[in-house]
Amino acid sequence: MSQPVKNSAATIDAPKPHKSAVPALREERPVAWPKRTVRTLANGLQVVLAESRTFPKINAQLFFRSGNASVALTNPGLGDMTAKVVRTGTASRPSRRIEEDLRRMGGDLGTSAGADNTAISISGLAEFSDGLLELMADLARNASFPVEEFERERRQKIEGLRVERTTPGFLAGERLRRVLFGKHPYAIISPTEKQLAAYTPALLKDFYTKTFSPSNALLLVVGDFAGDDMLKLVEKHFGNWNAPAPAPLTGEAPPKYVGRHVHLVHLPGTVQTQIIAGNMAITRRDPDWFRVLLANAIYGGAFHSRLVINIREQKGYTYSPRSGVNSLREAGYFTVSAAVRNEVVGASLTEIFYELDKMRSLPVTNEELESARSYLSGVFSLGVATQDGVLGQLSSVYLDRMPDDYLETYRERIQLLTADDVLTAARRHFDAANSQIILVGDRDQIAEQAALFGPVTNYDADGAKQT
Repeated sequence: MSQPVKNSAATIDAPKPHKSAVPALREERPVAWPKRTVRTLANGLQVVLAESRTFPKINAQLFFRSGNASVALTNPGLGDMTAKVVRTGTASRPSRRIEEDLRRMGGDLGTSAGADNTAISISGLAEFSDGLLELMADLARNASFPVEEFERERRQKIEGLRVERTTPGFLAGERLRRVLFGKHPYAIISPTEKQLAAYTPALLKDFYTKTFSPSNALLLVVGDFAGDDMLKLVEKHFGNWNAPAPAPLTGEAPPKYVGRHVHLVHLPGTVQTQIIAGNMAITRRDPDWFRVLLANAIYGGAFHSRLVINIREQKGYTYSPRSGVNSLREAGYFTVSAAVRNEVVGASLTEIFYELDKMRSLPVTNEELESARSYLSGVFSLGVATQDGVLGQLSSVYLDRMPDDYLETYRERIQLLTADDVLTAARRHFDAANSQIILVGDRDQIAEQAALFGPVTNYDADGAKQT
């Protein structure tokens, strides 16, 4: 016969009460900054070398301080297309040879172009540093623009453009840039299909010849090397390179808006609307930059921000609202974006502007201030934990010609900011009253809501105005 189970409550320790208090954050660890060598060669090439011995690799980027904006008014997107074809061959290296060389050196190669810069990026095992720099210099000086590679890239660009013309996020970003920048080159971020069809290898070669110049360039190398040895390799492969500097970027000043205006891009049949609201702001060189970064983190630039708590967690209007401060070389702009259901477009805009006005009216709390400062410091620390991260941070400093101690003092400057600094930044740079509002969605579903926030201008997906 089985024995009854005894009540053992008296012999087992009672569970301890759960402690819900969040443990205090540890003091930030200091960043071990790599030894840095900065030189300018006789031909004008600026060189920045950072010794990072964690892994036996090097990462290098060769930037040219001209990008898509330099030809946007005549040949939009030409910089990006040129960059893609540059990597496909040189006078002595066909595409297949380039890929074989990269495999032999454990290397990766990339090319890209943005509004202000064009870049060649290369990485690989440190023991092949000589060969990696030789390949990079060959691409920068002797690109051949093979016709078959050009045609392949153009076909891909046209197919990509057709997809973009159906993508709400792309259409919203494109319209915002056109609205904010007017007749300035920054206004145009994409070509038309007709423009792409007219591009030729000779046109790409012309952009390449005028842009890829040592006096227009910045070479960054991060990795496992001694600075003096790497500098000798740089001199070997880039020192005898000479080419004229390109003309500076010119264009009309962006327009100034008084009052909110709505710009509605009609995309029939969509059940969601892409919202972007924005205004002109500042560049990274402005004295208010750190204030704006912190204000943005509290408003909508972090996952625990006011905007996320309001329209994501409390209202359920969208999954990922976001705000950002965008710095180009000659201008900056502030944006708020969200993709929401058609029926809550008006409600979402109401909350977006409510939170903006609140930021401009009342100081943030101590808890918000501390959380945002920790967030920005933490993201920054993670961003410099790898060779790629250090390279990216250094590029922002030297391309934007920031002070040499910008990175070393970043966390300290963030930690010194106060609630008054945040209030000042919001009042100066979050221009809620004059924001330009972009809506991409089904006009029949959202037109009435759109009209609540200002005069409405209608467009089709190709950018043509509609009545």
